[in-house]
Amino acid sequence: MPIDLAGKPIAITGASSGIGLATALACAEAGMPVALAARRADRLDDAKQRIESAGGRATTFTLDVTNADASARFIDHTVEHFGSVYSVYANAGFGFERPHHETSREDLHAIFETNLWGSLNVIDPALPRMIDAGAGHILLCASCLSKIGIPYYGPYCATKAAQDYLGRAMRHELAPKGVRVSTVHPIGTRTEFFDEAKTRSGGSSLMDRTPRAAMQSPDRVARAIVKCLRKPKGEVWTSTPTRLALGLAVAMPGLTDFALRKMVAKRRAD
Repeated sequence: MPIDLAGKPIAITGASSGIGLATALACAEAGMPVALAARRADRLDDAKQRIESAGGRATTFTLDVTNADASARFIDHTVEHFGSVYSVYANAGFGFERPHHETSREDLHAIFETNLWGSLNVIDPALPRMIDAGAGHILLCASCLSKIGIPYYGPYCATKAAQDYLGRAMRHELAPKGVRVSTVHPIGTRTEFFDEAKTRSGGSSLMDRTPRAAMQSPDRVARAIVKCLRKPKGEVWTSTPTRLALGLAVAMPGLTDFALRKMVAKRRAD
């Protein structure tokens, strides 16, 4: 039987734009009270207004997920407004395009602080409440790149792999306690993420070299997440061909390295 999501609160980070905003709107449409967190208060207010105008319930919390104390207060804020927290979607994150040997230790720390520790900063305070309730659902926004290390995106891939691996372990550790854990693996998604990555990378972006056929909308990811909340599963994918291709890449590392060498050679030629 599908889970009835009506009245089950969800806390979402990175909720002011892109996949986070699309997911907030989709969850509200499914009847979930939504707690929205991000750094841009004005964007959060706009999202809250959209949800409430459509008859949903929402609250906002200005948050930098690298602040562990503030992240814990966000979970408290969710419970204060809605009485509980059923789900957390750790979505906030960023990327940049740069070879590792040209990446400063400061930038390397920063991406792990946001993508990995920022996820745990909001998940960990919610887990005791979910365990006590014997129900809950944690979602981490990993990436299709969690399964492979792409040249020039090594730090980003590493943070997403860490989310993926932790998510799988937690899935089995928490299942006996009634708490589900899912990892989300979007392919290229038309959001501000790539604009931010381009800025951080000095004008270069993977999106500029990604065929439009390999891109998707944030709404597609949001629909898949709501479907997973209703019928939980371990991994959320929105592209079966990409999933199969990455499975092949793991199974045939020599062929994968050949393809990646071609990718690097083409980039250098450009």
